[in-house]
Amino acid sequence: MSPEITKHNGKLQATPLRSMPPPSSFTPVTPHLAISPTVSVVVPAMNEAENLPHVFATIPQWVDEIVLVDGNSVDDTVAVAKRLRPNVKVVAQTGKGKGDALAAGFAACTCDIIVMIDADGSTDGHEIINFVGALVTGADFVKGSRYASGGGSDDLTFNRRLGNKVLTGIVNVMYRTQYTDLCYGYNAFWARHLEVLDLDCDGFEVETLMNVRAAKAGLKVHEVPSHERNRIHGESNLHVVRDGFRVLRTILKEWRRQPSPPQPEPTTATAADRGVA
Repeated sequence: MSPEITKHNGKLQATPLRSMPPPSSFTPVTPHLAISPTVSVVVPAMNEAENLPHVFATIPQWVDEIVLVDGNSVDDTVAVAKRLRPNVKVVAQTGKGKGDALAAGFAACTCDIIVMIDADGSTDGHEIINFVGALVTGADFVKGSRYASGGGSDDLTFNRRLGNKVLTGIVNVMYRTQYTDLCYGYNAFWARHLEVLDLDCDGFEVETLMNVRAAKAGLKVHEVPSHERNRIHGESNLHVVRDGFRVLRTILKEWRRQPSPPQPEPTTATAADRGVA
């Protein structure tokens, strides 16, 4: 591989690039794409036994690790998960709320990339390739957007849409971001940035917290279009007004908090060197 040519004090210098990983370390993702980073998918679930067969069926086989965080389910959520994917890693949630569940799941991940999806069937695991593709080509944090071109939702009510638009606008003004969708639970990031995200909230405000902290830390945030489906079975625990105020409090609280510095890449590398071919 050719060295990277840079200028220093007016003189040309050649910096050797990290060699390509061996072919055996790449995982085929599509007929045209293979990656070397490993991928964990975190699925927080509470009483989602009826929905898991659909959710797990959409998660690509090339995903290295599925971490199911069980929120003290009283149905067969854990048994169904183990039947569907015998190698699933089950984490028993000790606290309450989605934010707490995700923190527990992230802590149990062992892969390079972490993807978070919902257990109710609203997020499509077939889209994981879009998130991973954005990460291996340069992004630090990738967030799904129902408003980006190609995205959409079957589930957004007028109140949810209005609240999300207002809260997204507030974040864009306060933190100089250009987000189109703030309150959506489909995100992915390099595991090395867990310290920056530092989840310390319990509820549905967790997505906002992650988006704000990623921006404050200067991470390269990329949005990809995503289509939200209706929940297949059961009822959502989301309460628009209550959780909307929790999101607003989180936005204001983060304004006073000092950001954590992001973790650098292990080596300076081109897109190919980061493990995409």
